[in-house]
Amino acid sequence: LLPLLLVPAALLARRRRGPRTPPLSLLVVAGSGGHTTEILRLLSCLSESYSPRHYILADSDKMSEAKIRSFEQKRAETFSNSQFTLDRIPRSREVRQSWTSSVVTTLYSILYSLPLTYKLKPDLILCNGPGTCVPVCICALLLGLLGLKRAIIVYVESICRVETLSLSGKILYYFSDYFIVQWPALKEKYPKSVYLGRIV
Repeated sequence: LLPLLLVPAALLARRRRGPRTPPLSLLVVAGSGGHTTEILRLLSCLSESYSPRHYILADSDKMSEAKIRSFEQKRAETFSNSQFTLDRIPRSREVRQSWTSSVVTTLYSILYSLPLTYKLKPDLILCNGPGTCVPVCICALLLGLLGLKRAIIVYVESICRVETLSLSGKILYYFSDYFIVQWPALKEKYPKSVYLGRIV
């Protein structure tokens, strides 16, 4: 169902850029723990049209890079022209970090992410809840407001979120173009969201 949902967004982006265009550039925000596993399951459903894939992860995330490289290596066996990049940014908030210091680290992460997001110029941003996605999406919104690059933001709330949104979800619920939840209780609480059932 996720590829079906992304098709209108992809067509809209292509229509804005002209009839003959290269594949859509996809920016994927990976996160520690189960976030990366879930996002890679989503990516396995997408065609080769979503290329290149730009992965952004926190500089303190030691496990996601290995998972991403393994995923892309297997993907290259199916799609010979598979392309991807990996970039790291400062983590906006550590686990159990105080709210006061989180403001400072998030601002620092935004300042670091802005030139990177501008350089990558993604057509589509896909994220599923790691704190790292907040500064990246804020930068994408800023670039859109400045008329430099409009990126479509698709947020997929983690499967483990049954009745309440994650902190990232609570923030990006108001700014994402598509906000997808996997439990009906969340759809009832957040009417803007799109309920697709379990997709990972």
